[in-house]
Amino acid sequence: MKGFSLNQATTKRWPLEDLVAGCVAADVAAVGLWREDVAAYGLEKTAKLMRDAGLTVSSLCRSGFFHEAGWYDENRRAIDEAATLGTDTLVLVSGGLPGTSRDLDGARRHVGDAIGALVPDARNAGVRLAIEALHPMFCSDRCVVSTLDQALQLAAPYPVEAVGVVIDTYHLWWDDKVWQGIADAGPRIAAFQLADWITPLPEGVLLGRGLPGTGSVDMRRFHRAVADAGYDGWVEVEVFHSDVWSRPGAEVLAEAYEGYRAAVS
Repeated sequence: MKGFSLNQATTKRWPLEDLVAGCVAADVAAVGLWREDVAAYGLEKTAKLMRDAGLTVSSLCRSGFFHEAGWYDENRRAIDEAATLGTDTLVLVSGGLPGTSRDLDGARRHVGDAIGALVPDARNAGVRLAIEALHPMFCSDRCVVSTLDQALQLAAPYPVEAVGVVIDTYHLWWDDKVWQGIADAGPRIAAFQLADWITPLPEGVLLGRGLPGTGSVDMRRFHRAVADAGYDGWVEVEVFHSDVWSRPGAEVLAEAYEGYRAAVS
């Protein structure tokens, strides 16, 4: 694999210029970026900052939610932003149920149709759409794609170079079918992200991720599985937790890297 990448979400309160300087000082070669942070700093300015520092953008998070009005235009912008930043991976988080709908099957069909509509734009831009399944507790409002199997079914109609899937340990560790799913995914694996499951969950479960090695997830087994499936890309550490965000960025980066090293050893 290409090695460790720090996802920007892990050090959310670290200013981008400081994050870049910290990664360069620590010999970290890649960073995963988030669209809202890129927009705040400036798209072209961010792209130049990355190029000048010699950093690779391992991925851009995230797509616009497909249940929202204007989803097509929003996702076209996301594709263009990824291309400008020089990354070939745009992470798709599908969105939840629209309005007061309870039609989960219909929402998932819409996600499939939306991905199909975006594939020509993504291919023209040289960007791969990477479908991320989120833990089922996020199904109603953030992501109706809840399992790796569902993500693979959505990706299946399209070439592997156009549409892939994300393996995120936090979201998939609970699924007893995930190991066969990873093996079946093979070249569909477009991104691999590490975050641990910690208990008890804090209030607001979105911020309940831990740095690798601090929770319940067998990181080494996940790493072996994606390696055996042929994945050779970056390994991002992507953690959402207010306690982690409150710490100095360089300290979190060092701990994230140690967690990564333990996972791949």
